[in-house]
Amino acid sequence: MARSGLPGAVRYFVLANLTIATGLAACSKPAAPPPPGPPEVGVITLQAQSVPLTADLPGRTTAFTVSDVRPQVNGILKARLFVEGTDVKAGQVLYQIDPAPYQAAYDQAKGTLANAQANLTTTKLKSERYADLVKINAVSKQDFDDADALYKQAAATVQQDKAALEAAAINLGYTKVRAPISGRIGRSAYTAGALVTAGQTNALATVQALSPIYVDVTQSSDELLKLEQSLSDKSIGAAGPDSARVKLTLSDGTAYSQDGQLRFSEALVDPTTGSVTMRAVFPNPSKTLLPGMYVRETVTQATAPQGLLVPQQGVTHDPKGQASLFVVDAQGKAQAHQIVTDRAIGDKWLVTSGVNPGDRVIVEGLMKVQPGAAVKAVPAGSTTPPTAPAAH
Repeated sequence: MARSGLPGAVRYFVLANLTIATGLAACSKPAAPPPPGPPEVGVITLQAQSVPLTADLPGRTTAFTVSDVRPQVNGILKARLFVEGTDVKAGQVLYQIDPAPYQAAYDQAKGTLANAQANLTTTKLKSERYADLVKINAVSKQDFDDADALYKQAAATVQQDKAALEAAAINLGYTKVRAPISGRIGRSAYTAGALVTAGQTNALATVQALSPIYVDVTQSSDELLKLEQSLSDKSIGAAGPDSARVKLTLSDGTAYSQDGQLRFSEALVDPTTGSVTMRAVFPNPSKTLLPGMYVRETVTQATAPQGLLVPQQGVTHDPKGQASLFVVDAQGKAQAHQIVTDRAIGDKWLVTSGVNPGDRVIVEGLMKVQPGAAVKAVPAGSTTPPTAPAAH
């Protein structure tokens, strides 16, 4: 009886092929990757340095000098002799008031003076003659005294008439209304034909000196107290000779090209705002700054001679606002440190406690750091970028 099944040679061939396939499958299986090493992080080494402590304060520009143009005599405006919005020079004629009545008063005063001077000459000669005659008793002493008194009265009249002529000349000169200061003149409130009066309330126009220009800023009294408390600390001192230098940022965010100088700070706190006003003066040769512009002023108020600056990307804050960072210790492990920050200086934090000069602070690769775990510290900026996974 023959038993059904594959012949022996066939069975051997199938088993051999299965063995080879199993071996090939075993060879194609990838080798297990080596265990990962410590994560690579970028660090900076803290160094103590002199750090200026600045305050960024809001403020507005104010004209260096402001002068209202007002008439000093009564009359009708004959002409306006300037272009509104242009620069004028001190003494430049801006308006012409009708000079006719003042010219007549001047001419009259001039004639009166001439008459008084002629009378003075006559009385003087008579007084001198009587002085000689009284010595030889040719005239009485009374006649000499009368002649001398008339001479002195004539001299006094000449002085009065000179003063009247000078006043008339001044009034005639006031018919030309001149610029009191050099600067930029605004719009005119009066036109030709208008009646103006001496000492009127409304100004004819206003002239403002724009170069240099003032910038008034306000700082809260609380900030001033904080600064004074900081200055009492030995680690913070006065800003030095450059403390009076200030910088300006315009309303569009651009930096003003020239530095200013702090002139004074008010000695009083505004009871309505709780702030103190400080004034700085800035050169303004191109008239870029105009009165009333909103600006921000950076004032150097003090200096931390041993300040520690930490990049902001290396500092984290918890929900309560407590700041912390990671430091690589001598064993190459990341240790969390709670720190106290004073203020932001550019893109860095000024740290007052929690770290020391020479500490290696992690600023790159923080997502890979675990407290107390080993890390591979390299200088910030030289960390190896993560590799993309291989395509299959």
